Amino acid sequence: QVQLVESGGGLVQPGGSLRLSCGASGRIFGNYGMGWFRQAPGKEREFVAAISRNGGVTYFADSVKGRFTVSRDNAKNTAYLQMNSLKPEDTAVYYCSATQIHRYPPPTGPHQYDYWGQGTQVTVSS
Repeated sequence: QVQLVESGGGLVQPGGSLRLSCGASGRIFGNYGMGWFRQAPGKEREFVAAISRNGGVTYFADSVKGRFTVSRDNAKNTAYLQMNSLKPEDTAVYYCSATQIHRYPPPTGPHQYDYWGQGTQVTVSS
């Protein structure tokens, strides 16, 4: 089992930035690829970004490419999602997740991830 806890969400103005954190406990964090997803009201959960086990490979949805970055610190059992140039359409609950599927491109379907955090709300509004 891997337990994941997100933090760092909040209210931000358009054009602003936020950094989400995902703390992990349980099994060896470095054994898992990490993914970030988001879900807006009335919409399906969608893929945002992923990072490989050692952090060497990252992958992004087209909607966030160039604005978001993803990183991880395996010594701290933590993954991060840095979100810049935020737009109102980025408003959603953001989830981190862990997968044992290791390939490129990484999995982008929620069903391909084994463990999930509880989510953190990000609201982009003036």
